Amino acid sequence: MADAYLAIARKWRPATLEEMAGQTHVTRTLGNALKSGRLHHAFLFTGARGVGKTTAARAFARALNCAEGPNLNPCGVCASCREVPLGSSPDVIEVDGASNNSVEDVRDLRDGVRYLPSSSRFKIYIIDEVHMLSKGAFNALLKTLEEPPPHVKFIFATTEVNKIPETILSRVQRFDFKRIPHPVVVERLRLISKAEGVEISEASLRMVARAGEGSMRDSQSLLDQVISFGGNAPSDEQVADILGLVDRRMLYAMLEGLLSGDGPRCLDAIAEVYESGYEIAQFTSELLELVRDAALVALSPSAVRHMEAPAEERARLGQLAEGVPAEQLARTFHVLLEVHDQVARASRPRMVLEMAVARLVSIRPAQPLAGLVDRLADLERRMRAGGAVPMRRGREPADSPEEER
Repeated sequence: MADAYLAIARKWRPATLEEMAGQTHVTRTLGNALKSGRLHHAFLFTGARGVGKTTAARAFARALNCAEGPNLNPCGVCASCREVPLGSSPDVIEVDGASNNSVEDVRDLRDGVRYLPSSSRFKIYIIDEVHMLSKGAFNALLKTLEEPPPHVKFIFATTEVNKIPETILSRVQRFDFKRIPHPVVVERLRLISKAEGVEISEASLRMVARAGEGSMRDSQSLLDQVISFGGNAPSDEQVADILGLVDRRMLYAMLEGLLSGDGPRCLDAIAEVYESGYEIAQFTSELLELVRDAALVALSPSAVRHMEAPAEERARLGQLAEGVPAEQLARTFHVLLEVHDQVARASRPRMVLEMAVARLVSIRPAQPLAGLVDRLADLERRMRAGGAVPMRRGREPADSPEEER
């Protein structure tokens, strides 16, 4: 019987802290704690989904219970090193906080804390989505968390740290996981693709990473989906189709129409998007990102480092934004953001976007305030020189009693 297929996100999950990508501030601190032996009894890992919280918890538990540890580089051959990644270690207990959130569940956990680990150094409790515990469950956990036995460690993971009581937060060491930078995700996907024997372009890898939105797990799952659909050599068009991304040609046609004030060209782009079967809300979402990138290009040459677009797109955006003030692009972005919200809620999104075109293409650079003041002052001087009645300012006295009345 053939071996069961293992998803890329599981197959390539880091087994040690040093293998983790994009969370150096966390892995370095935990590594220093392992080296020095200054190990707290409770840790809280918080951050967005798919950034490595549970993976880090398992890797840290493995490092704590390695037969040669606590060790930043576990041996990989002892019973604990083999069992923890498989979730079969009797001394590393993983609890789903979403489905085990009652007082009774925490009481069972508290009863188990009293017993020594069966074969490892520590008994480690990893509680995922800990914010889902009820108020009573948190209260039941509090005393054990404050004074746990020396053989017990707690590792909590959550995406919503604001829902955890302050009494719990004050008793743990908190680590905030960041969204993984786009280049780091691309590099990891490139390494995985090469190892899996998949020929995929740099542009496609960037599309997958952008769709993952800073989540390594989501990006790897999307890569798995791309390979399933496109085989070992997916084309850029196939990748864009799988991810539901709008053809860049249509986005640029719309942007060029907006910047040049060409309403018919914008309407043609909208019609093509609609006839191609793309969601209008997805189109406006990607258009917002493109306008944002154009604004960065117009703002400053150094601002492009904050863009995820490849070099050829940066050059094209530079040509489009040439001579266009950054404030004009900023105003276009804000109007388009409002339109995007309307499109997302509308039953006839195409019509909403079409009716917004007149407003979008009419955006022109705002006149500087200092220039307007100078023009008003010049107008007043000319009126005085021509014998016109001067404009009164504030509470200047009237020229006659009749005027006063």
